Amino acid sequence: MFIVDRSAAILRPKQAFLDWLNQLPGNDVVLTLDEVRSDCTVVMIPEAREPEDGIAFIDDVADRLFEMELASWVSDESLWPPKRSLKLFWEWFDVEIHLGVMDAVSDEIHNTPADHSYH
Repeated sequence: MFIVDRSAAILRPKQAFLDWLNQLPGNDVVLTLDEVRSDCTVVMIPEAREPEDGIAFIDDVADRLFEMELASWVSDESLWPPKRSLKLFWEWFDVEIHLGVMDAVSDEIHNTPADHSYH
């Protein structure tokens, strides 16, 4: 096991996100909150001493995280909420901050730009 000099944030969609997702045109499958919260995005963030430090970092990158989450579900940006804001991000997502991150794999981590298409 290796200690990683990062913390982690888990983004969990809230009901407002689910409501947006379920009202999209052409959406034939009605998802539940449990379904959209079962396999959530984990983001490695700078090592934080307190959860508040992690939240402050999330505030700084919330616009990119918001777009990443929207794109992972819907590629057509015209269907995204037009007026995204930090307030709207926090209305649509819960964020759990985990201060300690361990790596149980001895292989190196390779960074690849996110393609936003994992859902």
